[in-house]
Amino acid sequence: MATILIIEDDRETNEAICEYLKSAGHNTFSVYDGADALTVFSQRDIDLVVLDIMLPTITGLGVLHEIRKKSSVPVLMLTAIKDEYTQVTSFDEQADDYVTKPFSMVLLGRRIAALLRRNGKADVFNTINFGDVTVDFSGYTAKDANGKIDLTPKEIDLLRLLVEHKGLVLTRSQILDDLWGSDTPIIDRTVDVYIRNLRKKLRLDCIITVKGIGYKYEVDE
Repeated sequence: MATILIIEDDRETNEAICEYLKSAGHNTFSVYDGADALTVFSQRDIDLVVLDIMLPTITGLGVLHEIRKKSSVPVLMLTAIKDEYTQVTSFDEQADDYVTKPFSMVLLGRRIAALLRRNGKADVFNTINFGDVTVDFSGYTAKDANGKIDLTPKEIDLLRLLVEHKGLVLTRSQILDDLWGSDTPIIDRTVDVYIRNLRKKLRLDCIITVKGIGYKYEVDE
């Protein structure tokens, strides 16, 4: 996977992001101020940077400016600053993406994965097999020895989300936010219905229920 530099002065947020990304198979480096960030960046082979704006010693925009003098590595700005001017300035300084706090960890992970794919640094898979069942994520189809299996696009999106976060428990709220959006009036139990359909249609035993929390995709290596 990728090596990701997390530049965030709030230690709890920094640690949470690192823990999440490590669970997805990435290597991470934590830095808490701008000067140290530039030192680490110059010493390590970094594939992506997650960068806060309000940092000690050197601001995030200052760090971004220095990074762009010598590298085109993807940089995702992660900040509580929501005003248009700061966002426009970030993109003028060649930031690749901009996420405001508070944020969904799953959605942050998806934005990071998209940047890594764009930069050729992510594992891209279009199909997956479960016994004699093959799911084609790019074509939104599934089949087994008897032919086509009737899956809806949302069921395939849900399966891909779980597979991409192998071993990580996703709450119902995280799944809803990712697949339907946080503003969509859909209840948590909708996820249960989709999970039940996936298990039945694909004869899956690798989607695990974590009682009181949500679901995870887990397979023996």
